Amino acid sequence: MSAGAVVMMIVAMVVVWGGLVAALLMLRGHPDEQRDGGPAGEGG
Repeated sequence: MSAGAVVMMIVAMVVVWGGLVAALLMLRGHPDEQRDGGPAGEGG
């Protein structure tokens, strides 16, 4: 693999894993709320 390919692979991995970490941190700070106020899993 050339140096350019390795750099692009590392950049892509940082973008993907960074997005995952950012999404998890956002969900920890602002959990998804149900519209009806009931517990998750109840249909309605």
